[in-house]
Amino acid sequence: MHAAKPLAPRVQVIAHRGASAHLPEHTLAAYARAIADGADLIEPDLVMSRDGVLVARHENEIGATTDVADHPRFAARRTTKRIDGVPVEGWFTEDFTLAELKTLRTRERLPHLRGTAHDGRYPIATLEEIIGLLAHEHARLGRSVGLIPEIKHGTWYRQQGLPMEQRLLDMLRAHACTRTVPVVIQSFETANLRELRAGLGDLPNVRLLQLIDDPQAQPWDVEARGGALRYADLLTPAGLREVAAYADAIGPNARAILPLDRAGRLGPPTPLVREAHAAGLEVHAWTFRPENAFLPEGLRQGDPAARNEQGSITEIRAHLEAGVDAFFTDDPALGRRAVGPKCRK
Repeated sequence: MHAAKPLAPRVQVIAHRGASAHLPEHTLAAYARAIADGADLIEPDLVMSRDGVLVARHENEIGATTDVADHPRFAARRTTKRIDGVPVEGWFTEDFTLAELKTLRTRERLPHLRGTAHDGRYPIATLEEIIGLLAHEHARLGRSVGLIPEIKHGTWYRQQGLPMEQRLLDMLRAHACTRTVPVVIQSFETANLRELRAGLGDLPNVRLLQLIDDPQAQPWDVEARGGALRYADLLTPAGLREVAAYADAIGPNARAILPLDRAGRLGPPTPLVREAHAAGLEVHAWTFRPENAFLPEGLRQGDPAARNEQGSITEIRAHLEAGVDAFFTDDPALGRRAVGPKCRK
């Protein structure tokens, strides 16, 4: 059985897709700002190009986050695919070579909240480029910033002949930076984390995180093979002990830790953090965003689209008091303010 590693000595601020409250997500500019703003780890969601290169996008469909629709030569590649059981229409990274993807420019995913001032300025980033940024910033700043990549749609890509897991491990091994800085690999699926656990013998700096979706939903790899496991099953004491056999942490929605009452206020904590810790697992909560639209109703002030820094800090601190070990935030500077310089668990 896998023995979970010791819990982190302090609460970790994770830059969710970079400093995505300020710059288009998953761009080198967003990651660089996140590092400057004090993030402990930066998060690239990983998808694949047709020629097998790992690139950073939240989804393999890129119509909403790039200018691909403005390129006439790619018009015929618009299609509909069934991704993890859901029909999705658009343009997909696996239908483009890396060279073709590099001709595109990124766009803000939430323009109604965050504007479009940076649209068209930044290319799609590869994992290798992100690792290069980490290495450069480590040398420049003299501090280590970790990497917390998420494998997106692992079963889907395996079915397309583009398995991601081994390529990710090969990339981590290929760079001195990612053989030494903290690395946490995430997935909403389960089988790929079990597979990865078996291949980490020479990478002691790499840990694994089981992401948790809606409790009544199933991990797609489980559903695809006709299994019965739900995320709710992973959140029981027995389920958490089973997760601890292959992973070091769980990543639940923040509402699984502090649910809301009928008035939209943060209620008392569930037993999840306590039970996860009892199983030897860290808890990495997602996702904290600074706009009123994403805050619990009881913390909102003013226009739904407006930033509410104090509301976001209050929400984060409530989860710190509930005992989380790390948290994902679109605004690492606010996350760092919430944690403070001396916050220990």
